[in-house]
Amino acid sequence: MAVDPRGADLKRYLAEDPGGPVVMLNLLRFLRDGGRERYGEYVTHFRATATGFGAEVLYVGDGSTALVAEDGQAWDCVLLVRYPSRQAFSDMVRDPAYHAGAHLRTEALSEAVLQATVPWAGS
Repeated sequence: MAVDPRGADLKRYLAEDPGGPVVMLNLLRFLRDGGRERYGEYVTHFRATATGFGAEVLYVGDGSTALVAEDGQAWDCVLLVRYPSRQAFSDMVRDPAYHAGAHLRTEALSEAVLQATVPWAGS
């Protein structure tokens, strides 16, 4: 399962940019052996590098009771991060300082969804 965006993914992400800020939805499934702890290391690294790109953590929490989901669709953690633009996110993931610790995220996860969101008009 993929856990990190690839070059083609980032190109499509930027090509579909409606403009303005973006909130990235992260659905995370940790590796059983030490994944949560390793992700904690990544969060420390993320906070140290991502703020320079305007990233703001809006919400982070553990997954709980799945009310509407098929077996295996429950997630260990949900994270919402706001960036001032899609370009800011793309610049961050290409930055050498961020990239130096990005392996911590990869090493922590067995599965992930990373999805850009677009606000509804008038909301």
